[in-house]
Amino acid sequence: MTDLLAQLRGFGVTFGTMFKKVVTEQYPEEKKPTEPRFHGRHVLNRHPDGLEKCIGCELCAWACPADAIYVEGADNAEGERFSPGERYGRVYQINYARCIFCGLCIEACPTRALTMSNEYELAESTRAELIYEKQNLLAPLLPGMVPAPHPMVEGMDEQDYYRGRVTRATRAQEAYAAERGPDDASVTRDEAPA
Repeated sequence: MTDLLAQLRGFGVTFGTMFKKVVTEQYPEEKKPTEPRFHGRHVLNRHPDGLEKCIGCELCAWACPADAIYVEGADNAEGERFSPGERYGRVYQINYARCIFCGLCIEACPTRALTMSNEYELAESTRAELIYEKQNLLAPLLPGMVPAPHPMVEGMDEQDYYRGRVTRATRAQEAYAAERGPDDASVTRDEAPA
């Protein structure tokens, strides 16, 4: 008797949902906005003058439980300065075939160089295309920024950069970058400062 009642209750649930309105998402034609704290594709941020925030410390790679991040740090030279500190991330790769989007790399980053965006469309046709290189991860140059490498703002040190005292590229930095030409893969010749 109890088996029959359990089966009837189960059928009741089934019949109750059969007549409800079907909720169909029209993706990709209609994209729903993500939540503000959504963990999507990673972004390597820049300082307001265009220098990279990544110092090549490799803490993000150590924190990654899926072993999806590879960082190779290098020393900055006076003629080749990519970040305000002593080092920068020469090679930076994230393998999105392995990434679990947990955000531990973001928490480990001491300079807030690595953040996560709301971008979630990461489908590619091959596995190799899911390995994003540094040029794919770097934030785009905004107005007031010049592509690295270039010298730091005169009279400032790395502490001034991290305290937010640098607000944009100076004329000397713009002239230096224009003289050398854009080395940044995210910048075309048309966007180079004049």
